[in-house]
Amino acid sequence: MITITDKSKLKMPIMIKQEILSRIQKSFPLVAKPFESIALELGMSEGDVLRILQDEKDNNIIRQTSAIFDTKRLGYISSLVAFKIPQDGIDEAVAHINTHPGVSHNYERNHDFNIWFTIAVAPDSLLGLEKSIEILASLTQAQSYIILPTLKLFKISVKLNTTGKDEKKEKVKRVQHKEMELTPLHHAVIRRIQYDIDMVSEPFKQIIDDLDIDYAMFFSILEELQEAGIMRRFAAILNHRKAGFNANAMVVWDVDELQGELVGEKAAAFSAVSHCYLRPKYDNWPYNLFTMVHGKTTEETNSIIEEMAGEIGVDSYMPLYSSREFKKVRIEYFTPEFETWENMHKAKEI
Repeated sequence: MITITDKSKLKMPIMIKQEILSRIQKSFPLVAKPFESIALELGMSEGDVLRILQDEKDNNIIRQTSAIFDTKRLGYISSLVAFKIPQDGIDEAVAHINTHPGVSHNYERNHDFNIWFTIAVAPDSLLGLEKSIEILASLTQAQSYIILPTLKLFKISVKLNTTGKDEKKEKVKRVQHKEMELTPLHHAVIRRIQYDIDMVSEPFKQIIDDLDIDYAMFFSILEELQEAGIMRRFAAILNHRKAGFNANAMVVWDVDELQGELVGEKAAAFSAVSHCYLRPKYDNWPYNLFTMVHGKTTEETNSIIEEMAGEIGVDSYMPLYSSREFKKVRIEYFTPEFETWENMHKAKEI
């Protein structure tokens, strides 16, 4: 058994930390004592696993460990959006964009369309997605913008190769989801599991106590949500740069629309690709396949992109690297902030 009881010995072989990080990204154990489960698999003590993970969390390598939801299956409407903002107006524009509670990611990228963000509106939104974007465009004085909703999702799974053992390719499973109607208890569980858990022996104990249910009921609900595709998975998300992945590119590809699905499936098979979507083309935007490619260096990422281009047979593509990250959070579902934002900005409708 591996023992690391002395805190000074936490400077352990990096491979052990990498293995633990890999596991909690891929399949976090949904049991009463998940860290004990990981410890038993690795021949360690639960206390040592918890100390390692708390250390990684304190160092901001672990960004959050929680449920990851499918925004669409929760009834929210979302899209990727690109604004063209004058350089001297970026900071003020970003401040406006980031006030919207449905904006989860916001980056500056190396293109004339320089501000890229994702936005979602609640199922009961009075303004709707397009009107909300119009309001933001007006507030930010965007010179132009494009709305890029998902037409086809091939892959969404951020699992950084911390161990270096992952294969270059992976099989992307197609899952048939069950339909389900959410009850008040489902909503209550969703509101709780969307937040970061504490690194303690029983991280779900407070939730089941507050909801007055037992572990069997709690994990049964999580299984239902996952089978329905509402909860994609429960996992840890790492801070890419802190974890050593410093060159992450959103690569956009100009793909023949008749070949979009075939090419998208090929691109999604690359393990370095965490996100892969088909989106619409416009007169001023010819790219319709979007992939997020992760590497530790620009050279490594560019090499992966070149290999992808050769395999999927696409010559027209462009890697968009982020120069600044303005926001990266999880959307908080079923909270009053969406209604509050809309009430504040109804007078600004265009």
